[in-house]
Amino acid sequence: MTPPGPGRNSNFDWNEFNPESYLEHNYAEARKDDIRFVSTIGDFFLGRLGGSDALRGVDVGTGTNLYPALAMLPFCRDITLIERSEANLKWLEREVLDYSRVWDPFWRELAAKERYPEVADPAGALRTKAVVESGSIFTLPRNKWEIGTMFFVAESISADVEEFREGLRCFIGSLVPGAPFAAGFMEQSQGYKVDGRLFPAVSITDEDIRKCLKGLVEDDLQFTFESVGDHPLRHGYTGMILACGRKRRAETGTGV
Repeated sequence: MTPPGPGRNSNFDWNEFNPESYLEHNYAEARKDDIRFVSTIGDFFLGRLGGSDALRGVDVGTGTNLYPALAMLPFCRDITLIERSEANLKWLEREVLDYSRVWDPFWRELAAKERYPEVADPAGALRTKAVVESGSIFTLPRNKWEIGTMFFVAESISADVEEFREGLRCFIGSLVPGAPFAAGFMEQSQGYKVDGRLFPAVSITDEDIRKCLKGLVEDDLQFTFESVGDHPLRHGYTGMILACGRKRRAETGTGV
């Protein structure tokens, strides 16, 4: 893993993050790895939640990625989208009012499953349920939300190992005991550029995630991997990791 250094979260101007550029590069064309991830998330939530339809949901560090929120739609009465960057917040406030067609392939994947067709108008449902909120992963309230997602955040907001660990623990801590969650990570990321501006990352593997979550989640934690394949999203990473699990009903550790 990347050693602690000057690349801490507070050393970067996240208000300079360009959401339009990030969206165009990452989601303008639905990638197979993202589609497989959203499908796995949908199956996991269906398996854990059944007929639940009034949960309090959260997506931490939403940025310009709405597919985690879409995966929670049938199960939630409200979904809080937490974001720090002012530019991303403005983008989200516009996007949840009437989201763009780039999210249609993700919804089609989900709509092929049970429960999701109950949401006849996903754009309208998101508009009604989504609450865009300014906030930091490091200051999340504890034991508040009953279902949660966090995609490409904890490892992609700092080059400091301890901040990665703290961010991941804060995400789990914000959920009520027993709450299901899905979290995505870039594997062994060396950092990334958005509109020519460099942003930090911590190089992690699934083992780093397991160690951090030890004692904080139930034993049914499961991982899905997507290698970079022939069409990598960018240079400087080896794949994508999806972790799905449930917060431990009685916390017995704080990770390592």
